[in-house]
Parts: sequence; structure tokens; C-alpha cells
Amino acid sequence: MNKNELINKVAEKTGISKKETESVINEALDQVMDTLSKGEKAQFVGFGTFEVRQRASRTGRNPQTGETITIPSTSVPGFRAGNKFKDAVKK
Repeated sequence: MNKNELINKVAEKTGISKKETESVINEALDQVMDTLSKGEKAQFVGFGTFEVRQRASRTGRNPQTGETITIPSTSVPGFRAGNKFKDAVKK
């Protein structure tokens, strides 16, 4: 499922126009991204938790020269599924 398919399904189920549905979904996603950019969690009971995870710095190798390089630490988004979500996928 892609974003357009999600918009179509939500609009169909709720009876709201596709344009309004797209606006609501975009704003919801923007709010999750804004929350994560502040280093906070976005938790949806039963669905899951979006959180920021830290990747430690590590050494790597430049494939063209073979030179050893240091890859800096970074923050990445992560998702942990809730129990209701896990149970729905199991069935």
C-alpha cells in the first residue's frame, strides 16, 4: 500500500473527501516527524511507537581506495510495533 492507496481507503471508509483526507494524513505524518525531530517518542497504543535511535560511530572502508574511514554517529528513526499490530500480522 502506498500513500495514495491509504488516502483512497480512508476517504472511502469515512466518507470524507480525498482532498480533506490527504490533508489530515499529511498533517499526522508531519506531526510524527516534528515530534521525532525534537528527540521525543510518538506512541500510538495498540499500533506502535516511533522513536529516535542512536547509531554509534564505527570504522568502515572506502571501497574505491581501501582506506579505513570513521563513520560518525547518527540519529535514525525507528519503529516498534504494538501488541495489537503484532497480533494482526500473525493471523
